[in-house]
Amino acid sequence: MPSLTLPECGRYISPPATNEDLEFADLAIVDLSKAHTPEGRAELYPQLRDALRTYGFVYAINHGYSQAQRDRIFDISNVPFTVVPPDEMKTYAANIEKVGYYAGFKARQFWKVDAENQVLDQIEHYGINKDVTRRPHPQALRPFLPEIDAFARHNHFNVVHPILRLLALSLELPEETLVEKHNFNGTGEACVRFMKYYRRTKEEEEKSKNVWLKGHTDVGSVTILWSQPVGGLQIQAPDGRWKWVRHIENALVINTGDMMDFFSGGYYKPTIHRVVQPPEDQHNYDRLGVFFFSMPDDDVRLMPCVESPVLRQFGIQRRCPDEDAPLCAAWRKGRTTTYGRSDLKKGIEHNVEEEVIEGIVVKHYN
Repeated sequence: MPSLTLPECGRYISPPATNEDLEFADLAIVDLSKAHTPEGRAELYPQLRDALRTYGFVYAINHGYSQAQRDRIFDISNVPFTVVPPDEMKTYAANIEKVGYYAGFKARQFWKVDAENQVLDQIEHYGINKDVTRRPHPQALRPFLPEIDAFARHNHFNVVHPILRLLALSLELPEETLVEKHNFNGTGEACVRFMKYYRRTKEEEEKSKNVWLKGHTDVGSVTILWSQPVGGLQIQAPDGRWKWVRHIENALVINTGDMMDFFSGGYYKPTIHRVVQPPEDQHNYDRLGVFFFSMPDDDVRLMPCVESPVLRQFGIQRRCPDEDAPLCAAWRKGRTTTYGRSDLKKGIEHNVEEEVIEGIVVKHYN
């Protein structure tokens, strides 16, 4: 019989939420517990559809993890950055530019935040494939792999799959249409990612206008952020202004990415968001984040679901001809290997920079 005693882990004490008077985005809240029944899904999918087509972000509550389980994952998420020695970090470094995925450590000062002013990022992260056994891990993390495995499975089966079913329903497709593209035992690089944003110097803040990660869209299909109190995440509202995302205890912040844009023929646009310096009353805190980045299987072709009656009525907006649609693996590698590394060109739109991936224009927002 397996032991019921969890391995010891240092406690991560969350900083207090901000008291600053900020302009927060008015995001909808969906109750995922309702997704377990056909009646509940019928109620939820219009809420999710309208939220994602308005702001591109939505909160999810009642997702199946208790506050204690959520706190335990944040304890574990801090281990790579506080316990693993620097030399061992290098041993498990992610070879991002060669292989096109983030499994392993990404060191600070890897991405260009402001190329003109030579400002680099101050973000460390450790990525773990949804199959936690696929690649080796530092010694300090190994005792926690069963819990990380359970966490990955929970995100995949109890959050992402219900969201995908709701999105399929919103497109009047069979419920499993998108789920079938996201197999847990498939070849994809869906992953748990622990990220730590470190405080920057006053000079860096001034040079980059307090931007820590410039406006961008996510590579995959669905992104799950486990809400934490240190502010910094902003989304581009429909009127073009940047608005803050408020912390809600034990809630999830969910958005769609590039691959859902492909599947939905532009019906669900990839959400534009960025990270900036936290509010003034949180300037003395680093920012710890826990994410699950969902992606389809590598061999899935990123084409619109043309059988959708909704898309036929809406009008399918293709990013490329169907015959040129990239495979998931090609898009992931193209976006990941160049992100924060390539020299971007000024776009036609104000404060927009561009690059071309797989023959398709990708925009970055200053």
